[in-house]
Amino acid sequence: MAELEIEHIDSVDIRIRCDRSIARELSDFFSFKVPNYQFHPAYRNRMWDGQIKLYNIYKQTIYAGLLKYVFQFAKDRSYEIDYKPQSKKSDHFSESNVRKYMTEFLKPFANGKIIQPHDHQVQAVTHAINHDRCLLLSPTGSGKSLIIYALMRFYFDLIPDDKKILIIVPTTSLVAQMKSDFTDYSKKNGWSVTNNCHTIFAGKEKTDSRKVIISTWQSIFKQPKSYFDQFEVVFGDECHLFKAKSLTGIMTSLTNCPYRIGTTGTLDGSQTHKLVLEGLFGPVMNVTSTKELMDLDLLSDLRIENILLEHSKSKAKAFKGMTYQDEIDWIVQNEDRNKFITQLTLRLKGNTLVLFQYIEKQGAKLYDLINTAAADGRKVFFVHGSTDSETREEIRHITEKESNAIIVASYGTFSTGISIRNLHNIVFASPSKSRIRVLQSIGRQLRKSENKDLAKLYDIGDDLSWKSYKNHTMKHFEERIKIYASEKFEYRLNRINFDAED
Repeated sequence: MAELEIEHIDSVDIRIRCDRSIARELSDFFSFKVPNYQFHPAYRNRMWDGQIKLYNIYKQTIYAGLLKYVFQFAKDRSYEIDYKPQSKKSDHFSESNVRKYMTEFLKPFANGKIIQPHDHQVQAVTHAINHDRCLLLSPTGSGKSLIIYALMRFYFDLIPDDKKILIIVPTTSLVAQMKSDFTDYSKKNGWSVTNNCHTIFAGKEKTDSRKVIISTWQSIFKQPKSYFDQFEVVFGDECHLFKAKSLTGIMTSLTNCPYRIGTTGTLDGSQTHKLVLEGLFGPVMNVTSTKELMDLDLLSDLRIENILLEHSKSKAKAFKGMTYQDEIDWIVQNEDRNKFITQLTLRLKGNTLVLFQYIEKQGAKLYDLINTAAADGRKVFFVHGSTDSETREEIRHITEKESNAIIVASYGTFSTGISIRNLHNIVFASPSKSRIRVLQSIGRQLRKSENKDLAKLYDIGDDLSWKSYKNHTMKHFEERIKIYASEKFEYRLNRINFDAED
């Protein structure tokens, strides 16, 4: 008799029947410490052990997307498995079939011409169609929107007329951009985005007769389980950014949704994060990498200037041991530092994106400084969470046609997903150590254009170290350099004696 009996429950979970000792092994195998768990109030109050347990030892259930890890668990321990797979599709699609489908049937259109899909896009679409559920790991600039469009059109014709397709994105800007991209792609094939796609954000109607729903996760995560029963296909674009509880709530409500495609350019490096996303969507497929796209001349070359502002020893000594938040507050509100960023930004040639973290503390002040000092006729835009999606989309389109515009934007609005092909420079005005934020921000500028082959990033760090003590944001600066090195980006370090001794 097999030690593990596996059965499908629905599109979300599988059940693993086994004796109690093996169940405890499974629970331990699928338990992981959450990054920074020690700072969580529930952990500090001893209400939580800091772990996520993906196998429910009492219900004997686990996410269906983790089936391959269950097989690996059993193989490593020589446990026998009794498993009857669900019925497979009789059709297997080859890459040549998919390429023909994309080029001859879809005829995707953009920038005034028919698009010829790249090999990695064809491979990603083929993989998704043949596997039904997967997590496509593909960096910014790899053409994820075309991949989603091709798959959406495939499933649009495959599923019954009374079923729908849900496309979830993290921001209102991406709702507008996704619809805009779909409209461009469809210009030569007669498919009407207006008649077939409904968008949801900022209080718009949650229900509609159209077959494709494009929504932010914030707009629908509170909907009842019955709302999600209408969907047979779900796409999670930039799914790494969804709030964990909301993502889980949405995806576990889609119990009758067998086709699940997640797309992301970046995972945060933690095993927990990766396995939760794989469990909800499916196993990861590495589509391509930023370096590969650069080598194929599909993305602009990138040069990173790391600018380390070395503050005076007296300041370093005075600030030794300050909390992370106090240090951040002092840095982003430092007038001399913001003037330095302003001067740097105004010296740069080409369209420039200045990214900040705090609106009132830094963003609004930086915008005023830059806008006041900018030469007559140079366009300067300010974008943050309160800027409506139509305005953001308008700014994006204006910038595409400009050659020397400046956008001062919050990380939350312009670090992820927003596509500006004609972007030459990015300035990191606020410190961060988030791998996702850093790589997604870089992705904003890597798309090639007719007048851009080189993208430049200016990463500003602050050295307030005193003797053996190293300040928080200096550590973050070093973490970002490690990210650049691991991605094989070209970078160099520039040290500036920022302020004189008192």
